[in-house]
Amino acid sequence: MPPPPHTLTLFGTLSEAKRIFNAHSRHFLALSVLFLLPLSFSLIIFPTLQLSLTQSYVVSTQFLTLHPTHLPHHLTLPLIYTLFIYTFFLCATATITYSTFHGFYGRPVKFFPAIKSLISSFLPLVCTTFAATLVLFTISLTLFLLFMVIVIVGENLGFVIVIDYNSYYFMVLCTLIGIVLCLLMMCLLVNWSLACVVVVTESKWGFEPLWRSAYLVKGMRSVSASLMVLFGVLVGFWVWMNASDVLWFDAVDGWRSWPFVLQLVVGTSVLTLFLLHNVSANTVLYMYCKALHGELAIEIAEEFAREYVSLPFDDEKVPHVVTVFPG
Repeated sequence: MPPPPHTLTLFGTLSEAKRIFNAHSRHFLALSVLFLLPLSFSLIIFPTLQLSLTQSYVVSTQFLTLHPTHLPHHLTLPLIYTLFIYTFFLCATATITYSTFHGFYGRPVKFFPAIKSLISSFLPLVCTTFAATLVLFTISLTLFLLFMVIVIVGENLGFVIVIDYNSYYFMVLCTLIGIVLCLLMMCLLVNWSLACVVVVTESKWGFEPLWRSAYLVKGMRSVSASLMVLFGVLVGFWVWMNASDVLWFDAVDGWRSWPFVLQLVVGTSVLTLFLLHNVSANTVLYMYCKALHGELAIEIAEEFAREYVSLPFDDEKVPHVVTVFPG
């Protein structure tokens, strides 16, 4: 049976996430400085750093042509960078999700328990992201092989005499296939948008959080897709704009220039806030999805054993009241 209709909007999700952040602002700022700030800084500075390391002096925005024997050496930095981004992203996701989840219930939100949650969340997050990547790679490879089989069979049967891979029609066909593949990936990512939250809050891992997320997001796909598009555009545009601006500076001598430092400080700070609100809003969406499926009321009833629950976000702040209506 499909879930009942809801009135939750993108603005409502962001407002709830912002309210939880304001109630525990120092806690979330501490987590952001520890995990999101290095992540944001590396996303913006990496193009400039890589360009400075591959050229003795930056005279243009083009990279030097690499000799094949030097390729492994020049791949070391991107691999280290990817591992760094991946690790800090998972740590930020785990700790901020844990804190938002407990903040939503009005439970104490403390720094060291949030860091301690990494012990039980990090490896399951690695397994889950690997499972999702494996599914996406398998689908992409399957579509590519299917396309190649169709082309080969068509040539052997005489339906296709000669394929001009540089022709306009072939390029249009490849573009259409790419669009279909992107839409398929987008649908999967929307269905899996709550997978990381499920890993942290429900102690699941592997493929199970993917199926669990697809179940919870039913009836909320429009909100999930809106969150994904909103923060995808904001983060992508902001990284591209700031990385392009600092690309004109030398990573070594640029620190003596105040425009370079100012660009990094502003760009990193704003990007950190974007990433923080993205993770928090996703956790809030998870809570509302559980409420939509009737699971949140059961949890609240078990924990507080009453129908009207007051969730204090801070001792000196107005409590958040959640009203549970029995079905």
